[in-house]
Amino acid sequence: MRRSGILMPMTALPSPWGVGTLGAEARAFVDFLSAAGQSVWQLLPIGPTSYGDSPYQSFSSFAGNPYLIDLDDLAEEGLLEPGEYEGRFWGDDPARVDYGALYEGRFDVLHRAVERLESERADELRTFCEREGAWLDDYALFMAIKGDHGGAALSTWGPGLRMRVPEDLAAARSKLACEVRFWKGVQCLFFRQWTRLHAYAREHGIELMGDLPIYVAEDSADLWAHPEQFQLDEDLRPREVAGCPPDGFSDTGQLWGNPLFAWERMAEDGYAWWIKRISYQLDLYDILRIDHFRGFDSYYAIPAGASTAAGGRWKPGPGKAFFSALEAKLGPCPIVAEDLGFLTPSVYRLLSDTGYPGMKVLQFAFDSRDGGGSLYQPHNYTPHCVAYVGTHDNDTALGWLHTADAGDVALAREYLHLDAVEGEGWGMMRAIWSSVADLSIVTMQDVLGLGSDARINTPSTLGGNWCWRALPGYATEQVARRLHRAMELYGRLPKAEVAARDAALNAEAAAEAWAAQSDARVQSSEETTR
Repeated sequence: MRRSGILMPMTALPSPWGVGTLGAEARAFVDFLSAAGQSVWQLLPIGPTSYGDSPYQSFSSFAGNPYLIDLDDLAEEGLLEPGEYEGRFWGDDPARVDYGALYEGRFDVLHRAVERLESERADELRTFCEREGAWLDDYALFMAIKGDHGGAALSTWGPGLRMRVPEDLAAARSKLACEVRFWKGVQCLFFRQWTRLHAYAREHGIELMGDLPIYVAEDSADLWAHPEQFQLDEDLRPREVAGCPPDGFSDTGQLWGNPLFAWERMAEDGYAWWIKRISYQLDLYDILRIDHFRGFDSYYAIPAGASTAAGGRWKPGPGKAFFSALEAKLGPCPIVAEDLGFLTPSVYRLLSDTGYPGMKVLQFAFDSRDGGGSLYQPHNYTPHCVAYVGTHDNDTALGWLHTADAGDVALAREYLHLDAVEGEGWGMMRAIWSSVADLSIVTMQDVLGLGSDARINTPSTLGGNWCWRALPGYATEQVARRLHRAMELYGRLPKAEVAARDAALNAEAAAEAWAAQSDARVQSSEETTR
């Protein structure tokens, strides 16, 4: 079934409280997607973010981001008073997220909401904590200890807490009991709202597509609670870290710094931790994009402490064995493989073996720095893929047209027949909508015709990323109608809408036929009378 969707980070939705949330604006975006003939809302990771604000560097693979909890919805439920959050400073630019303001103001407000949750809905909170205890207990204690250390990273904690000495953990649980309860309450609030939004999306025929980073952060409850899953030394510090080698985009490569998985040890228990992680994500989403898929075939390992990624080496990943174990446990999974970057024949074989659709990015189709650009040109697509103009790591369509190599842009304009009448950004979107790709995804910035100022992320840079927000009134009926017409033209309307339209047309045709037969009978009767 040909479908289409929009990539829109939750944080990028408008709201008066500094950041997009799970509340009314998220539900309004679902309404917009439905009116625009879309089937999928692609999100960025929704975990709690760390220093740098990247959703790909989270304190937990399982927890939700407290910033995304909607304050107005809490007030409607009686868990907050409007005066407890109105009038606070949430940032002075509605088009940008001010993460510093959120950090300073959000948690005091959430403390009040959790206090009411504990007193007024204790049974609900207790049920949630019991159901999610496998990850929640460690996460809440991790965050409480972190707060007691002034937010300091796990690597700076004393050895007793860092290495989970039982006596030290027991003392921390006793000392920080109130904060542990708070962090559990925050997660209860988050997932109450997430469940509501997911149900609302399903009611409107919209699937949520999540994004799972392949790696976890070194400063995370994941590493702290399960150090045996990672390649660590005797002090539980990474021996090597993750990244990408130098290429045409970066002379020094990308130094991500994430701890690497102990794949051989993971194989001993059938990759139980990983399977639990993916299973959990598939409960949250209808489709799951797994970031950096090539890392399952082979991964780039950089010596810990290196200043660049240039001195790394490739090491074998788990390969097909991992995905066979995953399917044996969970059955076929609705996974999209982010298969971008430096690919080898073995990566292509692994993708084929899994049967997952890969990704095609139109901007890469014209990049003279990459000899494989033709793979991304729409005439070479196959149906079993997800087509993009650009992802969250790329410039917007218009931004790319104004900043890319002049020769590359000239080729794109010729190949895609771009012109000012249609709009060059819309011409690039048309190319993937009209392609054979089963699923096409465009960014909301491209739908709105925005330039480089609306870029979400510039890889390998710190500061200024993950901040873009749409302004109120962005999702107009006019834009929805234009998108809907494009979906009609290129056969990407949702299946339910097509079925309803066909049923209506059939009913209309039947009514017209009945009316014609009735008129014929009347005419025949009149002739007989004469």
